[in-house]
Amino acid sequence: MEKISVAVQSSDPLTRAGLLTHLQECTELTLLPADRWTEASVRVVATERLRPESLAALRRSAADSAAPVVLIVEEVSEADLLTAVECRVVAVLPRAVVSGERLTRAVQAAVTGGGVLPPALVGELIKHVERLQREVLNPTGGAGGLSSREVDVLRLMADGLDTNEIAGKLCYSERTVKNVIYGVTHRLNLRNRSHAVAYALRAGVI
Repeated sequence: MEKISVAVQSSDPLTRAGLLTHLQECTELTLLPADRWTEASVRVVATERLRPESLAALRRSAADSAAPVVLIVEEVSEADLLTAVECRVVAVLPRAVVSGERLTRAVQAAVTGGGVLPPALVGELIKHVERLQREVLNPTGGAGGLSSREVDVLRLMADGLDTNEIAGKLCYSERTVKNVIYGVTHRLNLRNRSHAVAYALRAGVI
């Protein structure tokens, strides 16, 4: 059986060391060094709270890695959870109850497409998913086949911002912005950036 590669990320060295100790007990996991986090099958991210800078870091890392995220956090609000889920977070574990067994189960669930979320927030997440299905996934809806991130980029393009300015506004790398623009134009057979903005305007999303 192929081992699950895991990267642990935390700004607190003691927290990272503790999580690594928990995960080392499972022989099914391979722990990657911090500088190889983009190669991981699952990322474990620990933070005290989901402050704006933490969410911005999640957005940036989600653009560079498609790996699901197990989030270790002291507390999380409904609004923060919805944002986190959009950044590939599939499991949320309160710091106070993290154990080797719980963490390992969360990692194993994440790699197979499952998730672990606080029961009190599951209902809110379901409502959010239903809204996404109506507004984004429904081909007759008003999102024009564009994701929220693509709409954000196109809106700033329509305002006359260049790639560097858009990256600064959205806390993305310039490469991420370029990838978003390329993805839109390629997927929708649009000729260039101006054509993409015109498409979004006609679709009524900006």
